[in-house]
Amino acid sequence: MSKTVKLADIGERLGVSAVTVSKALSGQKGVSEEMRGKITALAEEMGYVRNTARLSRKENKSYTIGVFVSEQYFDRGQSFYSKLYQEVARAAQAVGSTAVLELIGYDREQRNVIPQLAYAGKVDGVIILGDFSRSYGRFMENNLGLPLIYLDANGRFDVHDSVVSNNLLGGYEMTSYLLNMGHSRIGFVGTRLVTDSIDDRFLGYYKALMERGIPLREDWIIKDREWNRNVRIYQKNFQFPEEMPTAFFCNCDLTADMLVHKLTERGYRVPDDISVVGYDHYLDTELAQTLTTYEISQSRMAREAVHMILRKIRDPRSESGTLVIPGKFIEKSSVKKIGPAIKKI
Repeated sequence: MSKTVKLADIGERLGVSAVTVSKALSGQKGVSEEMRGKITALAEEMGYVRNTARLSRKENKSYTIGVFVSEQYFDRGQSFYSKLYQEVARAAQAVGSTAVLELIGYDREQRNVIPQLAYAGKVDGVIILGDFSRSYGRFMENNLGLPLIYLDANGRFDVHDSVVSNNLLGGYEMTSYLLNMGHSRIGFVGTRLVTDSIDDRFLGYYKALMERGIPLREDWIIKDREWNRNVRIYQKNFQFPEEMPTAFFCNCDLTADMLVHKLTERGYRVPDDISVVGYDHYLDTELAQTLTTYEISQSRMAREAVHMILRKIRDPRSESGTLVIPGKFIEKSSVKKIGPAIKKI
């Protein structure tokens, strides 16, 4: 039987106290972001599991957590957020609570309508899954009257408690991989200023280019959705540049899937003619078998979000800040090496 990993075991490996480890893993203040990242990565590597049974016994009460998400995130087949919600529901159940989903339509968001679960007083706290418009985000923070955190989006306005993946680092790693495979002509597929996740992944892409002295080409930044409603633009609407790059970094796997279909229609072969990488690692399609991507730990993000909102329900004055969850690079066969690595300047 494998030995149970304790906080002290993690601390010993990094030369810090068990208290520091506890603060880092629970999103509390008093730990630098660099050390928090090292602790969370090592905890996952060592297989550390939080003692949810003890937490449940100590707080012997069941809570109902409202999970509010924009309806458009469930618009097409497989949804990253539908799977993330399922993980939230499992994590809540594991500690004796319940997570209830409510989809918010675009019209309700525009009219600043309070979600029905909150209006009816049926939830004890709220997890906002993904992004809403800034005006609706502010409206909910000011009018729900409930403990609230964000999941897969940065905290806004007066609420700064959130659980996110390390999107900037992930975007940087994916672009650096393409550069190391000899690609200096790299496009980015994603509409900027629509979600925090896309923006951070774009910034990681841009940083990797700058480190190699490669200028940003606006004609190689391809939109994958409408700006105002965050609705995905389907394959037929991709606007390709006259001069094509040799590789594309797509902000998510679904966009990568659509892009590959469009490239194939145009007569391009992936990866022989153009290489493609994605982000998220959640699709179950033919492309998923070959797509190089960056895996987000949905189960861990969900567990941390549930623990964070339960702390706020029990003590509304508690603050956790932003907890950043590291991801993992997944190499498959959608990228072709075309030359020596592009070195940093």
